[in-house]
Amino acid sequence: MADSDIAQPNIRITKPRRKFKGHEKLIAAIAVFPDGRRMVTASYDKILCLWDLENGALMKKMEGHRGGVEAVAVSGDGKLIASGGLDGELLAWDGDTGRSLTQAIRGHSERITSLCFSPDRAVLATVSLDKIIQFWRTDTWQIQGHPINSGGEISCVRYSPSGELLAISTPKHVQIWDPSLSDPKCVAQLSVGDLFSTLHFSLAWSRDGTRLFSAGSFIQEWDTSTWNEVGDPWSGHTDTIYAIALNSTGTLIASTSYDNYLRLWRLSDRQNIAVFKAPGDIYCITFSIDGNYILRGGYAANLAEWAVPGGANAVLEGYALDVGFSSFRVPPSPHLSHSELAK
Repeated sequence: MADSDIAQPNIRITKPRRKFKGHEKLIAAIAVFPDGRRMVTASYDKILCLWDLENGALMKKMEGHRGGVEAVAVSGDGKLIASGGLDGELLAWDGDTGRSLTQAIRGHSERITSLCFSPDRAVLATVSLDKIIQFWRTDTWQIQGHPINSGGEISCVRYSPSGELLAISTPKHVQIWDPSLSDPKCVAQLSVGDLFSTLHFSLAWSRDGTRLFSAGSFIQEWDTSTWNEVGDPWSGHTDTIYAIALNSTGTLIASTSYDNYLRLWRLSDRQNIAVFKAPGDIYCITFSIDGNYILRGGYAANLAEWAVPGGANAVLEGYALDVGFSSFRVPPSPHLSHSELAK
């Protein structure tokens, strides 16, 4: 599908508000603390960086991983950080100081692609390309219960806001689990689109838990009371979407794709209201807590913050408006080897 076949929004932003310098390789994951004042980033340079969002300063480099870091999460109270590596190792960190709480724990036989704290922070769920879901007690950092085999490589895991459900993404389906540690069960399996890729990349729950959004070939919206798809898939990207993020008020979704664009969507009418164009590839995104900014990381240690426009037809002072699109290099497949990914 060519860009000319898709209705383009009026706002095309090419200039970030500010950039952050600290990593040396691909930035694979970003998590913002619930107080909105700090963020932590994970990179293939084997380092986590703790940042002050008020002044953009690098507060601490957190070392302990023996391989590149693929995933990071912050607990809902900001007291814990967890990170997962390309080598399948898990580390836990103090959320206040960035001090390591554990040595590297061998949690999976393949790279850890995603992890998520339960809302009460008592449990951490980790998933991997080894097809396994693991549950960890955060007071002991021991595995709770038995590993669950999903039947397919897993790229994303997200607890529902209530903690009563767990969503994971596999190559052909989104699976919904009852994460009861005594007897976890798969309660629903959702079929997802597969135009570009066999691996579904990203998931996001609405704040009230009534909707689940999934993204792979396109964005799909699911009614969590029936697990039926709501409306048609959201079209706009021309290649696989590998990250989506929902703002805290549940009014906007940001998405980024192998087509090398970040798109901002309005949930009320599903309109794509802005396109962000960066000089390099974008790999991970999240909103600031107040929803005024989008933070994105990517290849070549590319980490920056973008302002969210106030309206689809606004002319943003201080921002360059793109008048055309050009082709960029497609990022490497998630199925590349660890050595290839770490380059």
